[in-house]
Amino acid sequence: MNVGRKLRKCLYGIMALVCTGAALYMLWQGGVFLPGWIGWENGTLQDTSGQYEAVLTHRRVQVRKDDQVIWTSPKGLKVQQAQVNDIDNDGQDELILLCWRIGKYGRSRPFWVERDEQRWSQHIAVYECNGEKVKTKWMASDIGFEVCEIRAGSRAAYAGRREDKGAPDNRLLLTDRKGELTCWFWDSWGFTREATSVSFVAFGDNLIHEPIYQYGLHNDGDFSFLYENIEDIIAQSDISVINQETPLTDDPARYGGYPQFGTPVQVGESISDAGFDVVTCATNHALDQGMTGVDFTKRFFDDTGVICVGIQGAGEIEYHPYDIIVRNGIRIALLNYTYGTNGIQIPAQNSNAVHLLEDEEQIRTDISMAKAESDIVAVFVHWGTEYAEEPDTLQKKWTQIFLECGVDVTVGTHPHALQPCELLRDDSGHEMLVYYSIGNYISAQAEKSCVRGGMAEFTVVLTAEGYRISEYGLRPLVITWQGKKCTVDPGSLPYITKD
Repeated sequence: MNVGRKLRKCLYGIMALVCTGAALYMLWQGGVFLPGWIGWENGTLQDTSGQYEAVLTHRRVQVRKDDQVIWTSPKGLKVQQAQVNDIDNDGQDELILLCWRIGKYGRSRPFWVERDEQRWSQHIAVYECNGEKVKTKWMASDIGFEVCEIRAGSRAAYAGRREDKGAPDNRLLLTDRKGELTCWFWDSWGFTREATSVSFVAFGDNLIHEPIYQYGLHNDGDFSFLYENIEDIIAQSDISVINQETPLTDDPARYGGYPQFGTPVQVGESISDAGFDVVTCATNHALDQGMTGVDFTKRFFDDTGVICVGIQGAGEIEYHPYDIIVRNGIRIALLNYTYGTNGIQIPAQNSNAVHLLEDEEQIRTDISMAKAESDIVAVFVHWGTEYAEEPDTLQKKWTQIFLECGVDVTVGTHPHALQPCELLRDDSGHEMLVYYSIGNYISAQAEKSCVRGGMAEFTVVLTAEGYRISEYGLRPLVITWQGKKCTVDPGSLPYITKD
């Protein structure tokens, strides 16, 4: 009798365990034990054509057309968030789901293999809506990190900046639990990660006095000594800029130093060979060789693949206020102005030869146009009082204008001395980094303030609020003379950085 009672108790215990296990399994299958940090969204999304709507509720999605349900997400798919976007740029929106599912793709097989992994994992799923059907386009294997949010749309939407002109630049942003963003684009079959930052380095006045060019000419015309100490820095930066203060020429009769400069073209060749991406040429000496110098300088840099801003050649009649450079998928607008040209009149037939810092309304328009076509706007400006170590009234006035216009970075030259840099913020929270003057890169000026220039460094990153300056610095550069040879060395002093 006792044996029978014990047996029944054992059977009841086993049945209880089985029932409990079955219940737990059912709960597990239903997603009850998914991580507590997940934010399950509900809402209705509309495609751009207005034909479909996707309704997300209770961790599932229904696609409706003409008030009829034409598709419901699979029962085993728990949908955390949904987006509707033309992610593959085929002219038709896709349904993109951030979801959870048991199993993942096999390591070496592009097929769904549930037995490979018996646990919940997070995925991106893409579906196409064609006619009356919704079909699977792609599903990621386990994402590999914990995603709290997906955002889909053109990069313009992320930056809150550029108008969508129909360019194929759709992206998918993933925000992880640490708040860090990663950016992805559709690449034939699946998503490829894209860089979300770009690093800059900018150097000041390349002021080629006669002792400098004479040394180079007597060294078989080799001017590589000017930039050899910074080539590694240039190579490590995504974008490198230098202010070419003086016009280039290939006519020895036009060579000259202060006050009317004419710089051997070999200097330009060394700039290109060093790997510079951009030269800014709107300076007070831009017209020292007249329109001939402007035209030669612009054509030379154009031909060597270095972006030349601030001046326009004889054949460039239409005003061209900015250039766009693209690095890591980020568009940066480059503008360059000078306060004047030392009293030399700009030729009437080439009124846009040198971009001047004088017409406020025009400059506001320039910046507005640049903002509409870019993610970041950088203004390089030749301004201020020579040898002054603090910004003057003109610099402060234009700084405020640039801030009001939404400029992201302003880099100043001309004073030949280092001046402060700071991060300004307007009432809306927009930030602008301004270097009032980064001094000389190279010169033969004897003034004490002129022998230490600066190297501006800053990094632009993509954040949830758009593209922002993440860090910046101003590193001293020391100009030294050994005999007749002039060199520039990166300073060893610590530089200012953003907290």
